[in-house]
Amino acid sequence: MDFVLSFGIIGGLGLIFGGLLAFAAQKYAVEEDVRVETICDLLPGANCGACGFPGCISFAEKVVSGEASVDCCIPGGKGVCDNVCEVLGVASVASEGKKVAEVFCIGSVDVAPNKFEYHGVQDCKAAMMYGGGFKACTYGCLGLGTCVHVCPFDAIHMADNGLPVVNDEKCTGCGICVKACSRSIIHIVDKDRVGMVVLCNSKDRGKITREVCEVGCIGCKACLKACPNEAIVVENNLSYIDTDKCDECGKCVEVCKRQGIKSISKSKVIAFPN
Repeated sequence: MDFVLSFGIIGGLGLIFGGLLAFAAQKYAVEEDVRVETICDLLPGANCGACGFPGCISFAEKVVSGEASVDCCIPGGKGVCDNVCEVLGVASVASEGKKVAEVFCIGSVDVAPNKFEYHGVQDCKAAMMYGGGFKACTYGCLGLGTCVHVCPFDAIHMADNGLPVVNDEKCTGCGICVKACSRSIIHIVDKDRVGMVVLCNSKDRGKITREVCEVGCIGCKACLKACPNEAIVVENNLSYIDTDKCDECGKCVEVCKRQGIKSISKSKVIAFPN
């Protein structure tokens, strides 16, 4: 008898609380905006986080609520931005230009030696924990391929010379490799600009750079003096080229004894440092 009574009481309480929960769920339910799912379906679906949010669904929610810009989906580019704007009924603000990653180091294993042998975890950040890295140039690429592993679009591979190579067709400019690079040698640049570029990241004095790399910029200012368009500046022992002023005359290449200046015509660009 006691068992039946207890069972009845528990069952009754369950029904009461269940009813209260159902009432609360209905009364305080948040109506979901159908545009969130529509926009999420338009996104690449890589959940790369380049937009600054945890994943595509989070970005869709934020852009619908007005907390994210319509052009935040970098991998999606102009096409996705235009589609998102169409769903939201606003004018598109997408840029025509494509962004891609560029590796600002040509210090391959044959021209930039190591200062010691490293046999630890094959990860650049892990290697940095051992004396700041095994490469003699403290600014050069360690070549362990961390950028390759983090790229969600399979746009980077390691070349035989120990340097990462970016596939411009696959690269979306998401910037994940930039964040993962422990030496900060990868930058996001415009793909379709013209001009020359200094593929070096070293800010050491010329004497030190000569000792650790055969092709590193030594800040000699020869390129600066040779440029007829005043497109070059030297800051912190490193040359920078403003492609808005560069006409690819090639005079900087002619005077550069380090062979570190390359043409990026119809490909990429680097402007003055921030």
